[in-house]
Amino acid sequence: MKRRLALIQALFSLVALAAVVWWATKQEPPEFPSDAGSYAWLGGALVLYAIASLMRGERWHRILSATGVRTARGDCYALTVVGYMGNNVLPARAGEAVKVVLLSTRCDASKRTLLGSVVAERILDLLALALIFVIVVYGALSSNVLPSDRPLLIAIAGVVLLIATGIALWVLRGHHVFDRVRDWLRPLADAPRALLGREGALLLVATFVLWAVEAAVYLAVAKAVGLDFSATGALYLVALTNFVAALPAAPGSIGTFDAAVAFGARRLGASGSMAVTYMLLLRFVLYIPITLVGLVILVARYGGWSRLRSVMRLESSVTEVADATAPRPRAAADSAV
Repeated sequence: MKRRLALIQALFSLVALAAVVWWATKQEPPEFPSDAGSYAWLGGALVLYAIASLMRGERWHRILSATGVRTARGDCYALTVVGYMGNNVLPARAGEAVKVVLLSTRCDASKRTLLGSVVAERILDLLALALIFVIVVYGALSSNVLPSDRPLLIAIAGVVLLIATGIALWVLRGHHVFDRVRDWLRPLADAPRALLGREGALLLVATFVLWAVEAAVYLAVAKAVGLDFSATGALYLVALTNFVAALPAAPGSIGTFDAAVAFGARRLGASGSMAVTYMLLLRFVLYIPITLVGLVILVARYGGWSRLRSVMRLESSVTEVADATAPRPRAAADSAV
């Protein structure tokens, strides 16, 4: 299964990257900024992205607190950066698993509870980005910025998928396997459930602010290369690139992220050459520094890759022993008799 998933991700990235490279070769050569003003904008983009990363760490800390998990704020900040580093160098967005495993060694919460906090983060991001996308596309920008001119068809397909999922869950509700899955997933729901109160509303507001800061990163990089993007255009690019980043892809969203940036920049009026320059500089700002900082934190604070591998091997062996000694379902035991 892991090999198939890795193959699917590699194929997605390979196709997207090949399309981007083919398109880029048809454009004029990119011209990178070389004046002090452009460097100042790039420096500002790096500072803004550092602020956004700290905000993510604080949000994770607040989600865990709302769930009743007591953790050090410094661990939440540091492991947020380590998680992004993991997403950029490991397949299947394994950075999320890395930060959950490492935090589980420094607090008393189960890994499923910690994973639930990551699910809560993604729910907040999805809500904020979806609303931002709808507002900027239909309220401020023209419809030609959409990858598809049939958003209603996409919405209907999404509703049909939700209905089909609901029917499948209703059919399986009385099955013992479903009961076991529900029991296994229950700790994952603690953090998302905590979002339903006042704290969740405040966290959603903070998430809007977080993505506004990240949009400022996109805007600062645009200023560095001489693109005249508006604030709403930057918000559109943030939402578009992060939705595309949810697709299966190789580490660092290679190919898919680049295709989304190039598409969005062209829709916002950038020339082909400027879109290529913007795409390359934006990838550098968003991926290279946080990957290097995350690697340093992993080595200096959490023992490096060897420590991580040993922890994951220990957890795997414990899980295997627990599965082997767990009582079988009644139906299986009866059939064995």
